[in-house]
Amino acid sequence: MKKLFKGSAVRAVSRGAAAVGLTVALAVPATAAVALPPAAAIPPGLSCDTGKHAIDDYTGYALCRNNGSATQTFWVHLVCGWSPDVDGEHVTLRPGDSGQSTAHCAGLGTGIGEIHVRP
Repeated sequence: MKKLFKGSAVRAVSRGAAAVGLTVALAVPATAAVALPPAAAIPPGLSCDTGKHAIDDYTGYALCRNNGSATQTFWVHLVCGWSPDVDGEHVTLRPGDSGQSTAHCAGLGTGIGEIHVRP
């Protein structure tokens, strides 16, 4: 009878440990394990605003001003989720000039995940 009691105790402890493990696993949000890479830095000498089009979540832009003393070229790079990433047109700015580069993610994807300015 003692042997039966010991086996029951072991099963009870095992069930308790399994229940605690499951509870802990369910308490951790799924997003806690997912880390997003930091956005790329804007090239030196440029000041840029980036964003999505007001009525189209698949079109992104980079509006930049050249605050440096040399001519610079930039373009917008969109990370498009399930669709391939895309680059916008290359824009060359003389010192003091402003310009915009736009790009559009494919409609079958999940839309824009990140927007970067590339030199």
